[in-house]
Amino acid sequence: MKFYLVRHGEAVSALSDGQRPLSARGRDQVAAIARMALARGVKVEEIRHSGILRARETAEILSSYLTPTQGICQSAGLLPEDEPEIAKAELEAAQQSIMLVGHLPFMGRLAALLVKNPSGSTGEFAPATMLCCAKIGGMWRIEWRLAP
Repeated sequence: MKFYLVRHGEAVSALSDGQRPLSARGRDQVAAIARMALARGVKVEEIRHSGILRARETAEILSSYLTPTQGICQSAGLLPEDEPEIAKAELEAAQQSIMLVGHLPFMGRLAALLVKNPSGSTGEFAPATMLCCAKIGGMWRIEWRLAP
């Protein structure tokens, strides 16, 4: 089974809007990643997001392309400073393919935890980056990365 970790698209600055919605460029980035994921045959049952506006907007755009059977929902434990161990346990217990949409540093820390990289790095996690992760024989690995 495959799981997908996505960092939200580029957001406007906090000076222009304190809620930091996606910028026009961020919307375009997410739509481009969604089209690339669709072309790769990505199928997910559910897209979960942190509840922060830019993550929710990213999940909505991804959902419009990938049409998850169970839709999108806000999920606890995906905020920037949350501990990734809870999300890892949820992925390991999942019976369906899930996409998580969140923020730095959380998404990078979760990816590093999955692949047991003690340095905490799994490469650049730019806005709108998508990682495909799979657990095979008890070991997690990153199968591919899409970035705008």
